[in-house]
Amino acid sequence: MTVDYAQLAKAIAALTEGETDEVALMATVTCEVHHSDDRFNWTGFYRVTEPDLLKIGPYQGGHGCLVIPFSRGVCGAAARTQEVQLVADVDAFPGHIACASSTRSELVLPVFDAQGEVIAVFDIDSDLPDAFTQADADGLASILRDVFAR
Repeated sequence: MTVDYAQLAKAIAALTEGETDEVALMATVTCEVHHSDDRFNWTGFYRVTEPDLLKIGPYQGGHGCLVIPFSRGVCGAAARTQEVQLVADVDAFPGHIACASSTRSELVLPVFDAQGEVIAVFDIDSDLPDAFTQADADGLASILRDVFAR
């Protein structure tokens, strides 16, 4: 099963309409995205809880890392640079944090609020190498903007 981003966006919009609590929104987005595509092995948010620090938020899949500094890993890079990290081979990413040994590729997107501040990163791992495309990044970025930057 491969995700249909237009359908996914409609479903998430319907489920989150009127909701303002960030954790509730994150939980709903995570659940819907995680179950939308067989490539997605771990899906979740790491929230900015203090300057230069991410802590795990709502997720689906096995255990994740509890705390990630902006200075480490793919998630830290997304938060620090405020840019999407599309990683075809996590073993080739300098400073990759192996929260799960099965992870082969990763897509991490910064999540912005309505004021343009990074409030979290959205992390998707796959046990397949080179599992993600720019279309995945674009589709997910659009959904995250619609949910969190409104």
